Amino acid sequence: MAGLTTGAPTPEALTLHGQSRALEISFSDGQTFRIPFELMRVYSPSAEVQGHGPGQEVLQSGKREVDIVELVQVGNYAVQPTFSDGHNSGIFSWDYLYHLGAEQDQLLAQYKERLQAAGVQRDDPMPVAGGASCGHSH
Repeated sequence: MAGLTTGAPTPEALTLHGQSRALEISFSDGQTFRIPFELMRVYSPSAEVQGHGPGQEVLQSGKREVDIVELVQVGNYAVQPTFSDGHNSGIFSWDYLYHLGAEQDQLLAQYKERLQAAGVQRDDPMPVAGGASCGHSH
């Protein structure tokens, strides 16, 4: 699992803000970020979103109103959210959350560019998969 960098900042506080749909996370280096749930969902580190290699990413849409309904700590290195759309296979390491927080403006801009390039509106519903599977047994 990527995301365990020696000496990297670790979280000191995590707060879910349901009304503003953001995860507030304070790190040991003094940085505090408010990461929108939408950003976490569209950049989920899961194979379902990231695919199995470069160019395999699945563009997410219709996630602006997504909530986090549960947040489970994974060991001492990550959290695993369950989103209101049922997605729950992404494990967010502390390093990855720091990256999302620190780079959120650029990441959101890249996301909007990818949507535009695909001719997809941000709030369009996700296309229903036609039974396609990535070969994993669930």
